Amino acid sequence: MTNNLSSSPLSAEQQQRLGQLLAELGSDQIYWLAGYLAGYCFSNSPSATASQASAVGGRELTILFGSQTGNAEGVAEQLAVRAAEKGIAAKVVDLADYKPKQLKQAQFLALVTSTQGEGDPPDNALDFHEFLMGKKAPKLDQLRYSVLGLGDSSYQHFCQTGRDFDQRLTELGASRLAERVDCDVDYEDLAEQWIERVLEAVASEAGASQPVASATTAVGSTAASLYSRKNPFRATILTNQLLNGRGSDKEVRHIEFSLEDSGLQYKPGDALAVCPENSQELVSQLLSALDFDSEAPVDINGEAGTLGEALARHREITLLTPPLIKQWAELAGQEELSALADNAGELRDWTEGRDLLDLVQRWPVPSLQPQQLVNLLRKLPPRLYSISSSQAAEEDEVHITVAAVRYRSHERDREGVASTWLADRLEEGATVPLYIDPNKNFALPDNDEAPIIMVGPGTGVAPFRAFMQEREERGATGDNWLIFGDRRFRSDFLYQSEWLKWRRDGLLTRLDVAFSRDQQEKRYVQHCLREQGAEVWAWLERGASLYICGDAERMAPDVHQALLDIVCEQGCKTAEQAEDYLRQLNRDKRYQRDVY
Repeated sequence: MTNNLSSSPLSAEQQQRLGQLLAELGSDQIYWLAGYLAGYCFSNSPSATASQASAVGGRELTILFGSQTGNAEGVAEQLAVRAAEKGIAAKVVDLADYKPKQLKQAQFLALVTSTQGEGDPPDNALDFHEFLMGKKAPKLDQLRYSVLGLGDSSYQHFCQTGRDFDQRLTELGASRLAERVDCDVDYEDLAEQWIERVLEAVASEAGASQPVASATTAVGSTAASLYSRKNPFRATILTNQLLNGRGSDKEVRHIEFSLEDSGLQYKPGDALAVCPENSQELVSQLLSALDFDSEAPVDINGEAGTLGEALARHREITLLTPPLIKQWAELAGQEELSALADNAGELRDWTEGRDLLDLVQRWPVPSLQPQQLVNLLRKLPPRLYSISSSQAAEEDEVHITVAAVRYRSHERDREGVASTWLADRLEEGATVPLYIDPNKNFALPDNDEAPIIMVGPGTGVAPFRAFMQEREERGATGDNWLIFGDRRFRSDFLYQSEWLKWRRDGLLTRLDVAFSRDQQEKRYVQHCLREQGAEVWAWLERGASLYICGDAERMAPDVHQALLDIVCEQGCKTAEQAEDYLRQLNRDKRYQRDVY
């Protein structure tokens, strides 16, 4: 949230006092205060009685969100605030908490959802998705709805969950308030346009009154700060330290940033969003291949700039998406590329490990202009890193754990955008644009006596360092079990000294490790889980919360299968009952995943 006081009616002294108060409050306190003030203004307005009657007696807008990291929830909250401003009664509900049978009574519905993995719904939307797609879903002839999908167009099943919901609601007889919108990683502008279209339709059909207080929930921990995705904070690098030892074929860095004077607040489980820059070498190669001048003037998101600046800091050039390929095929007039663009499987295979330079060199567009290129490319999105520190322990600092991505593909050396920017080109004292990306779906239990099991191979261990720092500061008495994996014990045991100290001190109750390259037969974290199956089951049965962080493609499915097998074997359950058991853990927020 960005606070703009430039046109405020408050005096300078009042603004200063307000800023001080906000900086002292936690997120829950700030959202309580926002609701209190909205209610106060509403109840004291001359038209309060009439407005309240309209809000209560009129038709309400139900806003549902399916969110893995918090972006969909943020859009849902934004819609609720805008609805209140227009006098439209609205409520925001987490899909995990929504009773699907309520759909029969709903008249206006806005559904915001992300997609994960191979077109799967986010964890909090699994039950709703299963119900809606099943035989028990009711006829919804009375329902007027609209869907906003959030996704990444570089994935094959782009915004698939939103598409599924949209199609199924229509099949059940519901009609659209506004057409579905599928958003890429730079979703803000499209989301704002969708919000306006939805609210215009609701206002037209249901009428609107004076502004009302919306039924919203707290969405993050950055409310007290001026800094956000649209206005990142330039944080100074305090430490940039290599974590791997000699002989490692990996490069993982521990990076610490100063948040002093930012007002940024975060909780264990949140992510740090870093706004990176592309490799200047790759930018130069692109300009040379296109025969473009780096200083060529272009419009960048409504502001004047140069082509070199656009390619370095504002546009994605290392990833090829299907929409880009299709547009490029039209400009190039190449039948071969057009055929490739129309075949999803072949396109996915060709784009794997390639970037914009490969496309430019293979299928040049002679008439291409600098501004055309800028308009074709999607915005360079921030990169999210699990925060590996607790603010209770580190105060004005935030830490992340970054694996530098380097590989060779199609006879060229390649590198990750943000990871090598941080590792190679930024020294201590440099500044980095960043903001906090809250994730309430990956959080410690409120009960400090509750045990937790943490499964985090490689850099997936990052949030669990934050968990331990937080529990240490809180004096939490619950048992803590870490299952960590990497390649080699001697060189890749990330934060080894800290884990061993916490184990000596008694904070870390159990520590199991799996190093895949230290023996002939590969050993991973799922093997640790299976070996300790009886103990895993015992912890779960006494109320442990289970956390998985790391690779979504291989590790997370393998760990999930290991857990299913443990529940079957130790709990004497069928495969279907084991799935239900883990699903219930998910509903109870005792099985949480942060996978990527």
